[in-house]
Amino acid sequence: MKDKKVLVVGGGGRCHAIVDALSRSPQVAKIWCAPGNAGIGLQAENVPLKDTDVPGLLAFAQQEGIDLTVVGPEAALAVGIVDAFRAAGLRIFGHTQAATRIESSKEFAKVLMEKYGIPTAGYRSFDDFQEALDYVNARPFPAVLKYDGLAAGKGVVIAAGPEGAETALRSMLLD
Repeated sequence: MKDKKVLVVGGGGRCHAIVDALSRSPQVAKIWCAPGNAGIGLQAENVPLKDTDVPGLLAFAQQEGIDLTVVGPEAALAVGIVDAFRAAGLRIFGHTQAATRIESSKEFAKVLMEKYGIPTAGYRSFDDFQEALDYVNARPFPAVLKYDGLAAGKGVVIAAGPEGAETALRSMLLD
C-alpha cells in the first residue's frame, strides 16, 4: 500500500538516484526533495530549502507528516540534521554529526588514523599562512595540500612548486 511520505535532502546525482529508487517503491506515496533539481523534479516535488537549513527542513518534515527523511550530501550531515530530526522524534536515514566528522574533517581523520595505527601519509596541520608556507617550501615538491573541512571534492591541491603552493595556501588559509 502506497502511504509513505519521504523527504530526500540534497540536489545532486546521489539524491537523484535515491529519488529514482524510492519512486519505484510500492510503499511510497509522495516524495519531496530539498532543494532538488530539474531532473529530480520529474519524480519528486522540489522544496526550495537548502540542504543545510536544518530548522527549515525540520519544520517542513513536521508540517507535511514526513515518515522518513533520507540525507544525501555530507554538508547536511556535518551540520547535524540527523541529530536534530532524531531529537524531534522523526525517522531519518544518515549518520550523526559526530560520525560525520571522519568525512568532514581531514585533520580529525588523520588524528584518528594515527591514534589507532591505521597506515596513512604523514601530515601537519596549520592555521597560520606563513607557518604553512615556510613548512611546505622547506620540503620537496610536489606537495599535497588538503583543506580541512567539506570542500565538495575540491579540497586537495597537488602543488608542483612554490608558486602553486602559495596560491593554494592563500586560498585555504586566507580567503
